[in-house]
Amino acid sequence: MEVIEHLLSFQMIIVLMVGVIGGIVVGALPGLSATMAVALLIPVTFGMDAVAGVTMLVAIYTAGVYGGSVSAILIHTPGTPASAATALDGYQMTKKGEGAKAIGIATISSMIGGAISAVVLLFLAPPLSRVSLAFSAPEYFLIAVFGLTIIGSLASQSMIKGLMSGVFGLIIGCIGVDGLSATPRFTFGIINLESGISMVPAMIGLFSLSQVLILSEKNKSQEGSASIKGLTGRVMPGFKEFKNMVPNIFRSTGIGTFVGALPGAGGDIASWVSYNEAKRFSKNPDEFGKGNPQGVAASEAANNAVTGGALIPLFTLGIPGSTTTAVLLGGLMIHGLSPGYQLFTENADITYAVIYGLIVANILMGIIGLLGAKYFVKISRLSHQILIPSIVVLCIVGSFAIKNSIFDVWVMLLFGIIGYFMRKTGFHPAPLILAFILGPMAERTLRQTITMSQGDFLGFFFTRPIALVLVALIILSLLAPMFINWWKRKSLKHVTND
Repeated sequence: MEVIEHLLSFQMIIVLMVGVIGGIVVGALPGLSATMAVALLIPVTFGMDAVAGVTMLVAIYTAGVYGGSVSAILIHTPGTPASAATALDGYQMTKKGEGAKAIGIATISSMIGGAISAVVLLFLAPPLSRVSLAFSAPEYFLIAVFGLTIIGSLASQSMIKGLMSGVFGLIIGCIGVDGLSATPRFTFGIINLESGISMVPAMIGLFSLSQVLILSEKNKSQEGSASIKGLTGRVMPGFKEFKNMVPNIFRSTGIGTFVGALPGAGGDIASWVSYNEAKRFSKNPDEFGKGNPQGVAASEAANNAVTGGALIPLFTLGIPGSTTTAVLLGGLMIHGLSPGYQLFTENADITYAVIYGLIVANILMGIIGLLGAKYFVKISRLSHQILIPSIVVLCIVGSFAIKNSIFDVWVMLLFGIIGYFMRKTGFHPAPLILAFILGPMAERTLRQTITMSQGDFLGFFFTRPIALVLVALIILSLLAPMFINWWKRKSLKHVTND
């Protein structure tokens, strides 16, 4: 009852509104992403209590994924990678004059997929978190290693570049005074570095400023334009049409939730697999890619269901299920929340309020999406000349506001330049930030494990059943990228050849 009262408070209503609207706007802008939105707005949540701050971040996450469907449908430019499959049928519907209806279907499907996955999170996460009660230093060391193995999955194209990026992140995580020997490491005499690199300025630079630098290279002719004709007509599909979509939406929601819980898989995998399954189950598979509403429904239900699924390993074990949840892990730590059993015992009131907030955010996203469907074209057309300076100002203010330190602004600028060159040369920033977060945890728990093992390091692990299970999961995680790539290629092959 206390959780419900908290959600109905004026502060939480404002937080949810800002998170949902902000997420939709950023997601709808081509070139921007939910990850960038979360990284950019973490400093805004710094002055809030933990419930409001984390709820805003998860609201931005789910709304940002949905927002990507707007530009995918209207201008054939997916706002996020997870909306690529939506563009196939969504844009064809726009060309037929059914753009508003396509956005309506995407909105309803996203709302249902996101809300159901949040309910799954509500019921699955607490029992899974009890497993972490038996964890000690060896298990937490393996959890950190498990998280680092996801680097191969997060490096979308080259595993070698992903591993190199991860090693760079581990080195950055070593900067500062060593907790055991009190010896400064890689500080080069700079006093500000003795406390280490600040996480939030680094994330803002890597994910937000670097993307702005990429956007600044594009001229105005590269910016899309939408068809006004496509926004005529009604937004809501007919009852019979929606009834036929229900099995497809629920099937896609199940796929999305499952894929989301797999570390490193992501919304793009879920949307393509669900799109392929919708086509396979359809009586008219030849209509897919030509403006079939079932294709829009499948993709959008799946990619928003990923949001709840990806939070399951994050909340229970501290393992990010996607790039955005890697940034969310940083947000949790900033608010003093440690993933695992404590999140559902000592901080249970915060955790359950956030999960209920995610359910409400998805419902609110559906309402706002349906009401604003005919006006979203204006968001997609926003000029880079307005967008770029606005984001740069937010980057600077956000980096400075956390500690009122100009040094953090320089850190943000440096990591923005690093992130820019990483993107230009095919290195994804996600492995870097993940290694930066998990590296210190792995180092600390490894030292504790060596002390506990009393010289028999390998034999010590064989006496701990949970540790053996985690070792098996690490091996599976190392093999997962190959399986995921095969799964994605198979789905894409069916989509293009059938």
